[in-house]
Amino acid sequence: MPKFVFNLLFALSLTFYSLKVPAEANVAASFTLKDTAGIQHQLSDYKGKWVLVNYWATWCPPCLEEVPDLVNLYDRRRKKDLMVIGVIFDFKNQKEVSDYVDDMLMSYPIVLGDDAVTAQIGTAEVMPTTFIYNPKGELVKIKRGLISKQYIEKIIGVSNN
Repeated sequence: MPKFVFNLLFALSLTFYSLKVPAEANVAASFTLKDTAGIQHQLSDYKGKWVLVNYWATWCPPCLEEVPDLVNLYDRRRKKDLMVIGVIFDFKNQKEVSDYVDDMLMSYPIVLGDDAVTAQIGTAEVMPTTFIYNPKGELVKIKRGLISKQYIEKIIGVSNN
């Protein structure tokens, strides 16, 4: 087989592999998370909406960079077709988290990340990591690294509002 054909097939196989959702993620058919305000969030509560579960940390520059886009999307679309849940990892205490969330004007619910959360949603090798569920409640994408409003809208569609 000519080398260029082999390279082409290899590149195509990598593209196909990157589009698949890892098997580990399929365990998260449902989740129940309690946010810092004490409110329970179940995936099934958001049928008919896209759900983004965004893992982040205060020490992570790309995490902080994506916050304004997530706030903008959540504020514009939460009553229509989108739910955003932030899950913070590597924090000192809840006051540190609350102060930080207030400083960043984060309007979406924040969950304190722990082993119980990762057992339900999945692990993250990098921060940030975002798990994207479609309106049927199916995990359709795990995005490792910085996520933007444009990237999200490419997947869920652009709002007319």
